[in-house]
Amino acid sequence: MNWLSDFVRPKLKKITTKEIADNLWTKCPQCGQMLFTKELEKNNFICTSCDHHLRLPVKKRFAMLFDNGEYKTISLPKLQEDPLNFRDSKKYTDRLKSYRKATGSDDAIMVAQGEIGGVTTVMAAIDFSFMGGSMGTAVGEGIVKAAELALRGNYPLVTVAASGGARMQEGILSLMQMARTSAAVNMVKEKGLPFVSILTDPTTGGVSASFAMLGDVHIAEKGCVIGFAGARVIEQTIREKLPEGFQRAEYLKEHGMVDIVVRRTEMRDTLIRILSILTHRQPQVNTLSLEAK
Repeated sequence: MNWLSDFVRPKLKKITTKEIADNLWTKCPQCGQMLFTKELEKNNFICTSCDHHLRLPVKKRFAMLFDNGEYKTISLPKLQEDPLNFRDSKKYTDRLKSYRKATGSDDAIMVAQGEIGGVTTVMAAIDFSFMGGSMGTAVGEGIVKAAELALRGNYPLVTVAASGGARMQEGILSLMQMARTSAAVNMVKEKGLPFVSILTDPTTGGVSASFAMLGDVHIAEKGCVIGFAGARVIEQTIREKLPEGFQRAEYLKEHGMVDIVVRRTEMRDTLIRILSILTHRQPQVNTLSLEAK
């Protein structure tokens, strides 16, 4: 009988905390500063050291943009989960199950309806935490559903992109969503309804090559990456060094691809002003910038 292992250790375990949260701290990917997670959340997921905008959960984004944080989520139709019976290191269906358990979402998109500055608006946002926000048939269906809802109610359409591109597990069906989503948002524009595209970090691949760059107005968050292929792939292809800040929001604004670059705390006010102009309505709420508390 070992006195230390049989008597001392069990008593120590009883007086120490059984569970220690593993998400107390978050490391800023830009400056490497360790940030207290609760303080980071209060600061709208913006680094207090270097002002880097970390990725924002979709529900948090909805709460920030809609009036009083109130909105109604729109249910999306169930689609065939694994049309190609795809498998790499694990089954596609198993990947979906693990991401659904981790995020609490069915797929990488959420659609909501609410008021922004008193203007009833339909918003579709992509969740990067779900398989890198990759666009498969479910994401395509979400964009189409949002466009149809905007058409039926004569509402403005707003999309929030955060994606690595097409979902390889769905092959050609994923690539088809580029044409499908483009056609859907073009129907909104042809009817004369505003379509505002919000670009966040990152907006790349098939998403940037389709609906995300078809807005009447493109608003980008400060410092976010926007492009099609990765910078390293481009450098290896053209065998040239890319300019400083290439594919960053500020660079794209300088070259006419983005209309406005704003800090996250200014996004709601900017969106209110744009929607009020495009819908010829006077904003019904105070549009002073929302500073992080």
